[in-house]
Amino acid sequence: MFIYHKERPLEDLGNGVTRRVLAYGGTMMAVEVIFEKEAVGPLHHHPHEQLTYVLSGRFAFTINGETREVGAGDTLYKAPNVVHGCVCLEAGTLLDTFTPQREDFLAAK
Repeated sequence: MFIYHKERPLEDLGNGVTRRVLAYGGTMMAVEVIFEKEAVGPLHHHPHEQLTYVLSGRFAFTINGETREVGAGDTLYKAPNVVHGCVCLEAGTLLDTFTPQREDFLAAK
């Protein structure tokens, strides 16, 4: 299956954060999340496994109570139900991969 970036809608989540669901099917989903400087991804948790690859920018990520600064090329793993969130230090973009796919993201479309 081929997914063209320009054909995927961009969702405004407010407060300097936008999201684009790139591809999904079976048990996987890829999502692009764009942050303006100082935008916040609030602490939250969900039953999905999640990998986050930092495409650009700098972020202070908190995972399970531990906060570290990450930048382009870094990857983060979030186990199911682990509390996590971030603060964007320098405008950037994240690529999130979820398994199983986020049905809540699909329902919001």
